[in-house]
Formats: sequence, structure tokens, C-alpha cells
Amino acid sequence: MLPGILPEGEIDFTEGFASEFTNITLENVFGQLWTREGLSRRDRSLVTLGILIALRATDELKAHFRIARQNGLSDEELAEVIYHSSSYAGFPAAATAKTVAIEALSPKN
Repeated sequence: MLPGILPEGEIDFTEGFASEFTNITLENVFGQLWTREGLSRRDRSLVTLGILIALRATDELKAHFRIARQNGLSDEELAEVIYHSSSYAGFPAAATAKTVAIEALSPKN
């Protein structure tokens, strides 16, 4: 279900409280939405990044910047997503996204 979508080791399959949450999420989001026809993975990454930037969902953004890179978006294109979002989601949200992108796309990560 996930090859080529999520970078290796990106998902934490911890056990304990609400341990089924990760599987439910993966089955719904990546098993159903990301496999639909109509949009390429690259296009889905663009849409997803825009939404997550607007929501200031930093944990999810970190993962999705990496996913977007795997789906063919260049670092320059990812920067353009941040620039574009500044007018629609606001400068604070775009600034947060830039900080997250720097961390997520760092060679040491």
C-alpha cells in the first residue's frame, strides 16, 4: 500500500493507547485517497501541502515535505508552495512551513 508514497521509517507503529489509529489512518488516507485516479501523486502532494500549511499542522507537514520530494517535487517547487501559501494561508503559516521544510529536508534527516 505505501511503497513509493512514504519514506522508509516515516510512520511510528507504536502500541498502546489508540494503537489502531495509525492503521486506520493509513488505510483511509494512503490506501484509499492516495491511490485514486484523477490526480497524480505529485499533484496530491501539492494539494496536501497547501492544506497542511493553512492548518499549521507541523508534524504532518514534516512528513509530507519528504513525501512530496519522493513524489517528484523539487526543493525549488516546495519553496514556491510556501511562497504561494503566504498570500492565501497567511505569512505566519508560511513562515512556520518554511521552518518545518528546512528541518524536514535537511540532509541529516
